[in-house]
Amino acid sequence: MTAAGPDTGPTGPDTAPDPTGPDTDELGATVAALTVDDIAPARRRQLLTRLVGQARARGITDLFKPRAAARWMTDTVAEVAPHVPIRDLATLRRHFPGLDDEALADRLVRNASRATAGVGAAGGGVAAVEWAVTPTLLSAPVLLAAETVAVVAIELKLIGELHEVHRVPLPAGGTGRAVALVQSWATQRGINPMMPGVGVSAVLGTAARRELRDSLMRRFGRNLTTLGPFLTGAAVAGYLNRRATRALGEQLRKDLRRTARALPEVPS
Repeated sequence: MTAAGPDTGPTGPDTAPDPTGPDTDELGATVAALTVDDIAPARRRQLLTRLVGQARARGITDLFKPRAAARWMTDTVAEVAPHVPIRDLATLRRHFPGLDDEALADRLVRNASRATAGVGAAGGGVAAVEWAVTPTLLSAPVLLAAETVAVVAIELKLIGELHEVHRVPLPAGGTGRAVALVQSWATQRGINPMMPGVGVSAVLGTAARRELRDSLMRRFGRNLTTLGPFLTGAAVAGYLNRRATRALGEQLRKDLRRTARALPEVPS
């Protein structure tokens, strides 16, 4: 079971965040907290608001520019990924007693879908509050970027735990596991344990980075619904997040079933 942890340091608009900076732990802890099952709506809104504040503190100034937004989200997801808490199979069985593998996978997909829907609703709530106060149009891209990172973190947790349920081994070590999870998210495919391991460069390499960036921008664009008038944005964003997470989960389960059949039998 991996521990929850963190993310980045001060950064300018054209520089990658410093993963050793003092705000790394704070940002990572906030994102990890957002991935927990069954968070109360008020608590989720509080955490998302905190995440927006932490994003602002990193010197973000030009997220209105799509390339800058993509760069920031790609860097942040790559840094947060090692700190997303993944429960191993034994822990999942303790948390959800009496469920067989299929029922357990169903429950994980359902919970993750509800969590990402909750982030969309929370983002809409934060947006509604911000529009009602001072002129905060400049904060809108930061909210969208923070919401996107939170949703991706929840889905990375889902991916890791579905691999546990289907007994498809995840790479050992925080870095190797994070790289595999990010690649799995970007491609919506399961991890192939028969492939040789890769390092951080795989996340930051040109092809993998472009794939991650393009996937993040699709999510970022969809999250524009968060800024709908009043709370209609919250309702639509919640629905779209739920649908996308459920589709990811179902696609991944199909792929993992095929992969698991090709692996040697492992005792339960």
